[in-house]
Amino acid sequence: MTEMKKRMMVFAGSANPELCDGVVKHLGIELGNVKISRFANGEIYVRYLESVRGADVFIVQSIANPVNACLMEMLIMIDAAKRASARSITAVISHYGYARQDKKSAAREPITAKLVADLLTTAGADRVITMDLHQGQIQGFFNLPVNHLTALPILADYFESLTFDDVTVVSPDVGRVKVCKKLADMLGAELAIMHKGRPQHNVAEITHVIGEVAGRTCIVADDMIDTAGSVTEGAKALINAGAKAVYVAATHGIFSPPAFDRIEASPIAELIVTNTLPVPEERRHGKIRVLSVAPLFARAIQNVYDDESVSELFDPDFQ
Repeated sequence: MTEMKKRMMVFAGSANPELCDGVVKHLGIELGNVKISRFANGEIYVRYLESVRGADVFIVQSIANPVNACLMEMLIMIDAAKRASARSITAVISHYGYARQDKKSAAREPITAKLVADLLTTAGADRVITMDLHQGQIQGFFNLPVNHLTALPILADYFESLTFDDVTVVSPDVGRVKVCKKLADMLGAELAIMHKGRPQHNVAEITHVIGEVAGRTCIVADDMIDTAGSVTEGAKALINAGAKAVYVAATHGIFSPPAFDRIEASPIAELIVTNTLPVPEERRHGKIRVLSVAPLFARAIQNVYDDESVSELFDPDFQ
């Protein structure tokens, strides 16, 4: 018997072409040929325009705005690849939509993050690669392998290049303390915590700042920026507490209105996000900077394909 020949194929959803192009560029391969279109009533049509039989298929998609359409597009792409006899299907989800609905906070609420996991599994995904989930426990919603990447090394490298003195990493709430402590350790910085209340969705109130921030450069680190209410209020609270300057870092820049207006009007010196979600070119100026995570996703895809460790990507020596 001849040895089975492996074949990697990477296909892009329509949500984040910049990230997909960067991934295949770093992999040194061509993007797979797939047709994605809409019927007049909005239904999504997908057809692979080349054979995927026996291939290890990686579908790169971000659950971006419009969230439901992007999610449905990914499910249909997975189903089409499964029915076309792909050997394995990996859903590469740079931003996992519905991640904030990960538990029941009130009676009669859904756990939509679990529903999304079930949909991906039922559609035919064999593995998921994603980045900086809102809660790491979402990995447990799957009964298949989940490779959970983090943008922390990329963000840390950027801040190290700025050579700040007297840095304090600030957790925007108690739930982010563990992640912020990792970033603080990477930067050799102090740690502070803000106490935040949410009287309603997308509304935040900063009530206390715990830790030394006076006269220091503060870096507020979160997983996502949506309407920017939390981070702008947090920046004001830190400046009022005597902070020298406030920088904000997040993996996912959702930027729902009126986020851009709030950011520009805030005391934030610079807000850094990655390209897990598309950020319009006309917004990549002023206070907003976008870093690419394409090299990290490319290495993760290559290591999964080669049956090698993914955790090694977060070694201090990773380049």
